[in-house]
Amino acid sequence: MNTFGTLLSKQMPSRFVTISLMSEQAHRRRFLQLSALLTAATSCSTNNTGRDPAEDDGPGQLGKAVSAYGDRSPFEKAKRLTPDVKNPQVASSRTPLADIYGIITPNSLHFERHHSGVPSIDPAQHRLMIHGMVDRPLMLTVADIKRLPSTSRVHFVECSGNSGSEWSAKGAPDVMRAHGLASCCEWTGVSLKLLLEEAGLKREAKWLVAEGADACKMSRSVPLTKALDDAMIVYAQNGEAIRPEQGYPLRLLVPGWEGNINVKWLRRIKVTDTAYYTKDETSKYTELMPDGKSWLFTWPMDAKSFVTYPSGGQKLAGAGQYEITGLAWSGRGKITKVEVSVDGGKTWQTANLQEPVFSKAFTRFRLPWKWDGTDVTITSRATDETGYVQPSRDELVASRGKNSNYHNNATKPWKIAADGSVTNA
Repeated sequence: MNTFGTLLSKQMPSRFVTISLMSEQAHRRRFLQLSALLTAATSCSTNNTGRDPAEDDGPGQLGKAVSAYGDRSPFEKAKRLTPDVKNPQVASSRTPLADIYGIITPNSLHFERHHSGVPSIDPAQHRLMIHGMVDRPLMLTVADIKRLPSTSRVHFVECSGNSGSEWSAKGAPDVMRAHGLASCCEWTGVSLKLLLEEAGLKREAKWLVAEGADACKMSRSVPLTKALDDAMIVYAQNGEAIRPEQGYPLRLLVPGWEGNINVKWLRRIKVTDTAYYTKDETSKYTELMPDGKSWLFTWPMDAKSFVTYPSGGQKLAGAGQYEITGLAWSGRGKITKVEVSVDGGKTWQTANLQEPVFSKAFTRFRLPWKWDGTDVTITSRATDETGYVQPSRDELVASRGKNSNYHNNATKPWKIAADGSVTNA
């Protein structure tokens, strides 16, 4: 017995000494098991000369020099899906969500959606005008806005046409094609409420109309209640100036609401007493209901989730232990629960939510899973803090019909075949 064991035997009853010795023996067995694993790993990592590479004392390869702007490893291939269209100025790109870790979308992978291309704007020449039903109209430079008290918040932006393919029973074959018109970033800017209060709102003011500086002068009506709640004028994302395709130098951010209302290249805000029923909130971004009527102003994006691994286009190596993971979000607040089914929706298990969970932001969920190597169908469903539960496609179609191109938040099933291949179910 070692010295510590001797001291214990003098100060403690014999039953405690026995427990201590048993614990010591258990630790020793564990140490020997780990040693064997490490030895095996070392033997696998030696080069064809039988030497451990860590013991190679030869000269190393001179590395790349520092750079003015960082780049990712050439071994990482994640990229956005871009369309092959005749008019690329009126198009979109999609975020490779199955290749994203955590909840933050890198700036270079944030989806794009434009109606007349990306304008080139000199921030020194750009102005934001706030006028209409206000006491003190404002004309602000970008520098003026950056001098005001700022805030940073994590929020998603999702095109309301995201997952439009899922209205079809066939659905899209992978995550990017099905759900890639959504991204999540840390946004930095100024509270819109602060600017509106500085301008002085007139009593009859109830709405505002936001206008962009792009060629089509994208314009959307926003209720004043939302503008005074959590809307922002943002100039940065993920720690750097927002990219030109995301609205540089200024963008309106309306957390939780459909992407089109988050007007990019923001140049004008007119305070009014009514909605303006602009082109993009009448001819577009409305939903045709089964009775032929159009559903207008469907702003909030409802709770949504999907599995990113394993998902369409991927392949499992074989039966064994895996981690099912995916993303969930809601335009009405925080995600409170995500359930995962590995039997086509017959039974559900509650997944772990990665902290911190932000309001109106991506939430990462995870569930340990042991696959037995047989055909299975997996899916997920989310619940937000209002109690709303994400519907299946059949439930969504039953309530809203098949005429819509927007706001599809149905659950997305994936089929895993016995050979490990994953396809749309």
